Amino acid sequence: MPLKIDRLNLMLGLAIVLSVFSPFSVMAAKVSFKEFCPQLVGQWAGDAAKAGEIPKKVAVTGFCSHDQRQLILSVSIGTRAPFSETWWFREQGDQVLLTYYDGVAEDKQQVFSLYRQNGDYSLLGEGVVNARSALIQLLFDAQTQTQAQAQNQAGGWQWTQNIQYLDDDIDRYQLFRGIEMTPVAPSH
Repeated sequence: MPLKIDRLNLMLGLAIVLSVFSPFSVMAAKVSFKEFCPQLVGQWAGDAAKAGEIPKKVAVTGFCSHDQRQLILSVSIGTRAPFSETWWFREQGDQVLLTYYDGVAEDKQQVFSLYRQNGDYSLLGEGVVNARSALIQLLFDAQTQTQAQAQNQAGGWQWTQNIQYLDDDIDRYQLFRGIEMTPVAPSH
């Protein structure tokens, strides 16, 4: 167990370092939601943690609508939490509307632009976090087969939720939360 926690902390730390040196939006291209949606369909499992917290096991289920204009990601937070999170992404013209529900607070909505660079996907938008204006990034970093083999996993995604406060002098994204998404093998 300590090895998995250390691995996630290392990955979360790496995400912070990478965001300092290589902002995603540099040399990224806008892409169609229809390209993004089917990439996240399926059953996923891994560790998740907010910055500074101990990781816990999560299961993520992804559903893409038949017309590939809507994606629902359900994040089950284990037995300690009474509810799952629902992330409902909907294509709206050249933007993506996200409705987020955690089973406790009111729904939150955010509009994003969708970009792709080297197989990774980034949703970028401007909103409010902790009562402060911020740039918000949802980064889906593709874990290549080589990276996955080094971690004894199949390929998947590292989903980081990053923020950059607009009233701050720090010119980089800060990690808010990270979620490992390793494919779950279908049971026979």
